[in-house]
Amino acid sequence: MKEALLYEKKLHQTVRCRVCDHHCTILPSNRGICGARENQHGKLFLLVYGRAIAEAIDPIEKKPFFHFLPGSKALSIATVGCNLRCDNCQNWQISQASKQSGYVDLKISGEELPPEQVVADALSNNCKSIAYTYTEPTIWTEYALDCMKLAKAKKIRNIWVSNGFMSDATLELIIPHLDAINVDLKFFDDKKYQKYCGARLDPILKNIKTLKKAGVHVEITTLSIPTISDSPTMFRKMSKWISDELGNDTPWHISAFSPDISFKLQNLPPTNASTLKKAYAIGKKVGLHFVYSGNIPGLPSENTFCPKCGTICIERQGYDVHRHDHHGMCLACDSPLSIID
Repeated sequence: MKEALLYEKKLHQTVRCRVCDHHCTILPSNRGICGARENQHGKLFLLVYGRAIAEAIDPIEKKPFFHFLPGSKALSIATVGCNLRCDNCQNWQISQASKQSGYVDLKISGEELPPEQVVADALSNNCKSIAYTYTEPTIWTEYALDCMKLAKAKKIRNIWVSNGFMSDATLELIIPHLDAINVDLKFFDDKKYQKYCGARLDPILKNIKTLKKAGVHVEITTLSIPTISDSPTMFRKMSKWISDELGNDTPWHISAFSPDISFKLQNLPPTNASTLKKAYAIGKKVGLHFVYSGNIPGLPSENTFCPKCGTICIERQGYDVHRHDHHGMCLACDSPLSIID
């Protein structure tokens, strides 16, 4: 447990959290929406600091990052909790674990894992990066930030997998230490964000643009949910926004939904391959250079093609990666592939 960095003290020992765009006002002995930040006698504390619910060594492609250190390993860590309540969440057992009914007295799950040990584990396992992932790293910013500062000193890259619903103040803290981020852009409709996630679209779009402008490597992932986020109109609007605001070299991943591992929405069918193919075609027609499919192995859209000559420069089968580029350049025509090694 650690006192939060970003909050304001109000009257009668009430506090206002400033870590994400909910800006929760929290009464004494209560927690914010994330369930991980608690008001104790007029001070806000991060309950999950140094308490990891997960630590694993992952291929970086699992995050997914296809244009940042391709073929490398990332040490992944997470705590319980999230500032969203997405019906489609596929890590809901840990993301929602701090928000059960009566959660003020709910014990925080996890094992002690101080920042120094996180960095030591990354070094000993030859991981080029540390991924703050599985749950939303924004809600454990203080823990992530301490890890990031130590990692930077050891020349280990820092990567976030995020829903993008952080505050301006959090962005100011993390950007100097953040190398790459994959933002889960779930919908291109504010009403759907509110209905299915308890969030809003505009702050997420603003944050993505801020990150890109600051020089952080950005990739976007969209989970295509049948009847909810699988329409050609949505794919077209989203890919057009990525092209116009982030640039055509920004990778866009469209992933298939699996109802059997979803928090809710189990009544919906899984996403079929034809939907991903449709999204891929729309993204390419809009002008995006790097569009990828996810969760349905074997589609050619897992591969990286040169945007100029069409040569396969990186082949992927699941997490098996074969590179045919030369330091991020196409071997056939020497065009850049927007890859960071």
